Amino acid sequence: MATGNINVSVENIFPLIKKFLYSDHEIFLRELISNATDATLKLKHLTSIGEAKVDYGNPVIEVKIDKEKKQLIISDQGIGMTKEEVEKYINQVAFSGAEEFLEKYKDSAKDSGIIGHFGLGFYSAFMVANKVEIITKSYKDAPAAHWINEGTTEFTLEEADKKEHGTDIILHINEDDKEFLEEGRIRELLTKYNKFMPIPIKFGTREEELPLPEDAPEDAKPETKVVDDIINNPNPAWTKQPTELEDKDYKDFYRELYPMQFEEPLFHIHLNVDYPFNLTGILYFPKMSRDMNIQKDKIQLYQNQVFVTDNVEGIVPEFLTMLRGVIDSPDIPLNVSRSYLQADGAVKKISSYITRKVADKLKALFNNNREDFEKKWNDIKIVIEYGMLSEDKFFDKAKDFALYPTIDDKYFTFAEFIEKVKENQTDKDGNKVLLYASNKDDQHSYIEAAKEKGYEVLLLDSPIVSHLMQKLEMSEEKVTFARVDADHVDNLIKKDDEKISKLSDEEKEKLKGDFEKVIPKEKYTVQLEAMDSNAAPLLITQPEFMRRMKEMQQTGGGGMFGMGNMPEMYNLVVNTNHPLISEILNTKTEKKQERLIKQSLDLARLSQNLLKGEELTSFIKRSFEMIK
Repeated sequence: MATGNINVSVENIFPLIKKFLYSDHEIFLRELISNATDATLKLKHLTSIGEAKVDYGNPVIEVKIDKEKKQLIISDQGIGMTKEEVEKYINQVAFSGAEEFLEKYKDSAKDSGIIGHFGLGFYSAFMVANKVEIITKSYKDAPAAHWINEGTTEFTLEEADKKEHGTDIILHINEDDKEFLEEGRIRELLTKYNKFMPIPIKFGTREEELPLPEDAPEDAKPETKVVDDIINNPNPAWTKQPTELEDKDYKDFYRELYPMQFEEPLFHIHLNVDYPFNLTGILYFPKMSRDMNIQKDKIQLYQNQVFVTDNVEGIVPEFLTMLRGVIDSPDIPLNVSRSYLQADGAVKKISSYITRKVADKLKALFNNNREDFEKKWNDIKIVIEYGMLSEDKFFDKAKDFALYPTIDDKYFTFAEFIEKVKENQTDKDGNKVLLYASNKDDQHSYIEAAKEKGYEVLLLDSPIVSHLMQKLEMSEEKVTFARVDADHVDNLIKKDDEKISKLSDEEKEKLKGDFEKVIPKEKYTVQLEAMDSNAAPLLITQPEFMRRMKEMQQTGGGGMFGMGNMPEMYNLVVNTNHPLISEILNTKTEKKQERLIKQSLDLARLSQNLLKGEELTSFIKRSFEMIK
């Protein structure tokens, strides 16, 4: 029997491990399962190259609970250790056996799937255990070893009676951590962290029904047999090549990831790259709601099939955090932290690759089946528009497939719509004006007026469209957006109509004065326009710039302009050719004229949803009095 001191370069290593090695104590099980997986994969590799003269077989990792002894046991059938190797790998904290193995067999073992990098994983056991035992036997012809440590720098190491190669880790669980002796808690952790580990994980047994013979009577009950309860899927879809999978396989895997999600994904993107970094995974586009925050944190990050986190900010571009699926990369450490991710060069390359891959997939879907892409557009546009706003490289690619529907449900790309817009749809500065509505019902009268003029009107109703329009305008010279109820449209109507006012200059001056006496000047600017007599007598428009800035404020972007709260400002466009306007002008009594102006103004405000509260009550009361 040997005794000695563990070789550490830091004083009081165990308090540090217990408090600071990992932020969450439950991680210990992930680390020990990862070590067991490494040991098994090492043996697989050594048998494949003929260095280990043992039968690899069909190894499993087994997790057992002994409540009476307050023990949690993790057993593997892997490479095992000699007494000398225990001295080397266990007693020298932070000396990584996996790293040394990869260095020794770097040419043949690069694809072996070995996880470990830091050598501290084993010691996470002391976060929940006051005593840890290792009983291990190497695949080599050497006696088994038994290592015991009670949370100090002292250990004992002696020969053991273990016959088969592999390792048993026995944790004597602390009184404060008895939750880890509960079957439900351990099953929960194994499912969370080890659901897709590459080696089968056994946790207890279960009964399985045997199939009935064909000639069995109708009331026959099937016999059962007891089988190992394997809780993981060692060969998940993302570890396979896309050519091995069909559409059904991708959908089945989606349901495996999200068993409570009943809607099927719209489409998937299979990631598979080995240079300049290793990355595999499958991303799914689900149907999107307008609330972007609800959708986040659904992508699961793995390292060699070991779950790391579902907070993938810094690895996945923010606009894609609304997607679902799996990303697996050995280049991302298990003890991942956000500050590490934000500073790491490899992670930034991964983020850039994912952006490019998603853009290429969307472009291919658009090119291969545009009709289907158009049908799915409203369910995915939030992600794409957000990506165009936040990632310049994605914007450059997405311009080719991002769609802009009209109010008549026709879909155009940005370039296609610019081409379609008629020459008469230009303003006084020669800019092509792309008209759009943000709400078909609220802006119905304005939409109809624009359609009568032969103008094309887009329906842009996503919550971030005002931000995106700014960027689109900057990307194309002599093009500007204007909502159908914006003042910018007035110039188009004048240019197209070329209507002559029925009023003289003196009458127009008087009419403007009559309106300015009644309406609140701090909110409305009166403009006289000669329009068709069938058009509305009054129209309320808003300066496009002011309205857009207000929308940006409401969606969180106004602060960047340093403009504070934007005031409410509107234009009141008076149709000088409408019969009602002539009646207002010619009314003899000031009281009646004021009442007609107020009533007409309130009707125009009502059409814009601007009439509320006390003003709406006054309008209703006045309307009833006028009917009487």
